Amino acid sequence: MKKLYQYQTADHIISGKDSIKSFNKHITVIGEDIKSALILTQPTIKELGFVDEINDQLVEKKIETDINTDVLPEPTIDNITNVFKHVSEKKYDVLIGIGGGSVLDATKILSIMQTNTQPLKEYLGTDLLKNPGLPTVLIPTTSGTGSEVTPNAIVTLPDEELKVGMVSKYLLPNLVILDPALTLGLPKPITAATGMDAFTHSLESFISNKANPISDMFALESIRLISSSIVEAYQNGSNVEAREKMLVGSMYGGMALTSAGTAAVHALAYPLGGKFNIPHGVANSMLLPHVTRFNMDAITNRVYEMADAMGMDVRDISEEEAANIVVEKIQEWTRTLEIPQDLKEYGVKESDLKALSVSASKVTRLLNNNPKSLSLDEIENIYRKLLV
Repeated sequence: MKKLYQYQTADHIISGKDSIKSFNKHITVIGEDIKSALILTQPTIKELGFVDEINDQLVEKKIETDINTDVLPEPTIDNITNVFKHVSEKKYDVLIGIGGGSVLDATKILSIMQTNTQPLKEYLGTDLLKNPGLPTVLIPTTSGTGSEVTPNAIVTLPDEELKVGMVSKYLLPNLVILDPALTLGLPKPITAATGMDAFTHSLESFISNKANPISDMFALESIRLISSSIVEAYQNGSNVEAREKMLVGSMYGGMALTSAGTAAVHALAYPLGGKFNIPHGVANSMLLPHVTRFNMDAITNRVYEMADAMGMDVRDISEEEAANIVVEKIQEWTRTLEIPQDLKEYGVKESDLKALSVSASKVTRLLNNNPKSLSLDEIENIYRKLLV
């Protein structure tokens, strides 16, 4: 057990079906004197009506609102900077992000850009922000990143063909609303990719070098919830109970990584997103079985503990057998959820592997969490396993 560990998360969390219908009541936890709000989302989310629901409630409360839909999927640093130039012309009392991880991360970043004057790139790293941002409300519409409860935000650096993280307590939101009704219309591919992303957060937090009693509690409960609902949520997207388990499980995964951090799966996934635009959840899903097998001799006992949380009866088999069954179950999920397992589908060639490996090796913030160190050759061999 580690002698020192810490944990922080969002100030207030509201959870339950149709919870956004009482948005005006919930937002009072931030303050009673809110006069203006900026809602950040994406066009596809706005079309579903959730944004209008919240906007109408704010108008009823005589709060002036603006809606911005310019945040891109997997946003680049230039995209966020351009959005900031547009929205900084006006002063807001609160920023409200409604969407998947891209929108939630962008909302957090835009909030601190209002109060910190350095170029955004100078804040990429850990604890580099000097001032708190504007108050934020985060409302996830996918069950994946857990960004709504983490001090992390990710941006893409196209010039470096890499995704890079920003970590600061000032990125933690003031209010989170988890409404499973907002996830009922998720397309199957997004349900699959984001769900496996959430599972990866929990697994990596559980085997991380920084794992501790707090992160273990959240990671195991996240694994339990996701394992019991991910296939049902994928196959029957209108099942509210499954959707709620996924949404809460995703949040718990975010809480786990807040304390323990992710590891090599994420480190290797970032270059795949930065260079080949592979969706983050898909990249994690592709890498997870192979990185887990690479780590196995260092984590067998931890994976054995996961088996119970995944609903497996492993009382009469060895830890090694149970750990192998866990990896086989993950691979079974990827087939059932129809997640691609061949990097060639995204244009990756054998000749790209060395450059990808060099890029991944630079993500030391995450590689240092991994229970085993990886050489460049070992990273390249893992990528090669995905060239089917």
